[in-house]
This record gives sequence, structure tokens and C-alpha cells, in this order.
Amino acid sequence: MPEPLQVALSVDALGPRMTGIGRYCFELARRLPGEVGAGNLSYFRGQHWIDDVHDLLQDDWRPPRRPFWRRRYESWQLSRKRHELLVHAPNYFLPEWAERGVATIHDLSVFLYPETHPPERIRAFEREFDRTLRQASLLITDSKAVKTELVAMFGLDPDRIETVSLGIPQVRPDPDLSPLAGMGLERDRYVLCISTFEPRKRIDQLVKAYVRLPLSLRKQFPLVLAGGSGWCNDALNDMIERASRNGTVRRIGFVPEETMEALYVGARMFIYPSRYEGFGLPVVEAMAHGVPCLIADTPCLVEVAQGAAGVVEPDDTVAFSAAIRDALEDEAWRRDASRAGLSVASSYSWDSCVARTAELYHRVSR
Repeated sequence: MPEPLQVALSVDALGPRMTGIGRYCFELARRLPGEVGAGNLSYFRGQHWIDDVHDLLQDDWRPPRRPFWRRRYESWQLSRKRHELLVHAPNYFLPEWAERGVATIHDLSVFLYPETHPPERIRAFEREFDRTLRQASLLITDSKAVKTELVAMFGLDPDRIETVSLGIPQVRPDPDLSPLAGMGLERDRYVLCISTFEPRKRIDQLVKAYVRLPLSLRKQFPLVLAGGSGWCNDALNDMIERASRNGTVRRIGFVPEETMEALYVGARMFIYPSRYEGFGLPVVEAMAHGVPCLIADTPCLVEVAQGAAGVVEPDDTVAFSAAIRDALEDEAWRRDASRAGLSVASSYSWDSCVARTAELYHRVSR
């Protein structure tokens, strides 16, 4: 009988304010025990082994202080059994000590749009990415679009890359919408965009297109911008501040998970104008809540939406603005888009994502 598979999962993407990669990492951490056995799964962050991943979600988390003898013992233990471990890096980079590894490559925006990333991230990819590509036994991408890019840009064997779609939280049939009142919002009376505020997300193009709408329509359906502050966004912040002076554009910052459901359900429409994505999790989450969606015409978003969303070219400001107005006013389109989005969203689940990932672990271990 073969030995049980021993998996070490990197949890460096976990934190109190999770983005899409953090959510992916968290779902792996909490669902993999059911796939590989709790006793066969360990977690690490940098040089530290983590006993409970929920600790990383606290604002005051610090690496545990271990006595010298404990650190020496853990180092000896790792050197003794690292050839038995299958290491999964859900956030691009495998540790150098991994002898068998799986790495998830979410997107290649650092290479395609380096000007939209902070310098320290670019330096990290310069140090670690090629080594991870050589070291990994298998690579995972969230979409076929990114797999195609990996093969084309780095000359990789397609058989070394598998696509595993991300999942979405289970939607409750009777969501609590009371958080909307606390944000000064009414159901079906706002347009929503949830995104990190960074250049490739093209929030600037969304604001430009939105402010071209008639003032009466903007007052009826203000644009609500939610998400982390991101980087390289000084000009964007100034633009949003100017557009928000009459109350028709609202920036509400990072939204905790317990509030996110209400924000999705209450939206009349969801817009995601990103120039480039590896999956586009907010689009699928919006669809799962029955919200009609407009997305940018980028290969990954079109792939993931499966024809259920309206597609726009955000850099064509006039056409983008017209598409927003049409979507707000066309009740038949909104009804059809909502129905189609619900159907598409039902094909994505975290259970399927994690089960498929565990299958790939066993393939690598053979």
C-alpha cells in the first residue's frame, strides 16, 4: 500500500484583507484536509510553520517566537523529510528547498504590463520566477488564456500545465442586506465595481465613461468603487476625488467579507474594466448573486464569463459610456444577463477546484 501523500502548502498570501489570491489560498487551506487527510497537510509561511491558518487573518499576527532548540529541530526535521513532501505554492513562487512542487501561476501581468506593478514585485519575479518554472513538477493556471501565454512566452511543455478554475462562495437564498443602509446605499440603485486600485484595472477609464452619462442618470445610479488601495494610483485618486464631489461617484474602500454579499446583491449592475486578468473572480461572484455584468474585452474575462456578460472596450470612452447607459436602461438585457450569469456561475465551485487540485498532487507523486 503506497505511503499517504504529504503536502506542504504555502500560506504567504493569507492576511486580514484577502484579495483573490488570498481567497484561493484560504479555500485550499481549509478544504484540502478533506482531500489528503488533516494529518498529511502542513502549512508554512516563509521560514515559519503555521499551526492554525486562521491566526494569519488577524491584524496583530506575528511570526511565533520559537526557542533556538525548536528552530534547530524543525530545520533538521525539514531536511530529513523534504524529499517526502509535495510543496504547493498558490502564490507563484516555490521555496528553494522544495524537491517536488506545484506552483499556481495566476497571471503574467508583471511581464506584460510591468509599468503597472510596484518595483519590489518586479524584482521578486526577476529573482524567483524562472527558478520556479524549472523547479516545479507541475504548473496550475486559473484559465486557459494564461496557460496559452505561459507556453508562448516561456516555451513550456503544455503537458506540464493544467488549468483549474477558481470557485465562488455559496450564495445564501436570503442574504442580509442591512449593511447597505450603513453605507448609504439602496438596493438596485447603484452601479458597482470591486477591484484593487491599480493601473491595469482601468478604473480611470470607468470613471471617465461614467461621468459622460447624464447627471440625472448618475444621481439615480451612483457609481460605487470598492476595493483595496493598491499602488501607482495617485492620478486615479485625484480623478475619483473630483468625480465624487457631486455624490455620483463613491469610493468605499476595502469591504470585509461579511459586507460583500450585500454589496453584490444590492447592485443594479457590476462593471469590471480590467485590461488583463488571470481569472476575474469578482465577475463570477457578481454573476453568482444574479447581478448583470459588463466586462472588458480581454481573453481571460471573456473565457470565464462564457458569453453571459456584456463586453466593452474600456479605452473607447464614448462607446463604453453608451454601453453603461444601455445596460442601466435595458430591462430585458438585464433580466437575460442575470439569468445567464447565474447559470455560468453555477459551474464554478471551491469544492471542485480543491478536489481537482488534490488529483493533480497525486499525479505528480506517482
